[in-house]
Amino acid sequence: MRIPALAALLLAAAPAAAVIRVDINSGTASPLPVAVPAFPAAADAATAAGTTAALGSQVAGVVAADLASSGLFRPVDTAGAAVAPADVTAPRFAAWTGLGAQALITGNVTAGADGNITVGCYAYDAVSTEELARQGFVTTAANWRRAAHKCADLVYSRLTGETGYFDSRIVYVSETGPKTRRIKRLAVMDQDGANHRFLTNGQNLVLTPRFAPNQQTLTYMSFADNRPRIWLYTIGSGRQEAVGDTTNMSSAPRFSPDGSTLVYSISQNGTTDIYKLDVASRTVTRLTRGPGISTAPSYSPDGSKIVFESDRGGGQQVYVMNADGSDQRRISFGEGRAGTPVWSPRGDLIAFTRLTPGKFRIAVMRPDGSGERVLTNAYQDEGPTWSPNGRVIMFFRTAAGRSGRVDLHSVDLSGANERTIKTPLDASDPAWSPLLP
Repeated sequence: MRIPALAALLLAAAPAAAVIRVDINSGTASPLPVAVPAFPAAADAATAAGTTAALGSQVAGVVAADLASSGLFRPVDTAGAAVAPADVTAPRFAAWTGLGAQALITGNVTAGADGNITVGCYAYDAVSTEELARQGFVTTAANWRRAAHKCADLVYSRLTGETGYFDSRIVYVSETGPKTRRIKRLAVMDQDGANHRFLTNGQNLVLTPRFAPNQQTLTYMSFADNRPRIWLYTIGSGRQEAVGDTTNMSSAPRFSPDGSTLVYSISQNGTTDIYKLDVASRTVTRLTRGPGISTAPSYSPDGSKIVFESDRGGGQQVYVMNADGSDQRRISFGEGRAGTPVWSPRGDLIAFTRLTPGKFRIAVMRPDGSGERVLTNAYQDEGPTWSPNGRVIMFFRTAAGRSGRVDLHSVDLSGANERTIKTPLDASDPAWSPLLP
């Protein structure tokens, strides 16, 4: 089912400049204490998803969880601190500073005659008592979680100066079964793990799912009919379609920023090269020409360049080329090997897997290869994917030992805020969507 867009409702004129500010580069040393009490309802009304009072409590819980997950905010305990409807626009700030909060996030939930709800979101500097932001989000009652994520994004943006990333989704490969006979299915969920559902039944092995810019189409590799090739999946209808070369193994697909092109690899005659496919005409153009293996292509956000991995120099390393295949050059030169590169949505960094003896770690570098930084230090971390704002990286981690459990994790660019993303089963190959409309 297509996720409906939310209508944003401006509740007031633009607020004054924020007094408090969160440093997104400082890690978790001193997260900002914030109060996020239950959002009150002026008149408790029934909706298709519960009463507005119940929704107000749930919305506040999601907002608090989103902010806490960033590592930049620390929700204080607001149990027993009731908020009256009048307190939303005229807060009693002493009550919140008394709990140690420096910022107050509050709001309300109202039901409309058409079955929709409006979630009002208000942010205040509790110390200076200044209003920082306010906005309303109109949606169906069943879609209340998206309004909560939008509220969290508003707060994150106002207090950090960066775009939020909470109203987004993750597609990944769900895994189960013994190591030698893994069942792998496509699954999709909100970035916080909610609204989880499986898209394929596991009958065919699937790998490397990626979102199209329209967020309703996925591309991935499938072994359907024992023919490893690229497929498209329409999330709303469940329609699946094979594309590209049908005689040789094709793999590692990814859309261009405008969705008009797919880049992927084709293996034939002992080599693997990168090709691009025009989605409308199905015209295929070859971009690399051996030797060895060139794969895992990823476009720059402006679509002018492609980063990829290749072993043409004798070992797995990261290369960059123009979108037409010209000017191919190596950019990774650190210790060990480098692979699975993906360009940040901001264009300033490339995330990749740094492979050294005994360890796979997530690292970033500038597009010219300079400024490499390793962000994780576990046994086996790989397959990075960027949040829509280019500030957080999700990846999958394989545990050491016989269990070999595979989980999703995320880390921010400071390398300090790492967390586990819960999934029903083992999980690998995550891909983060752009912000939802």
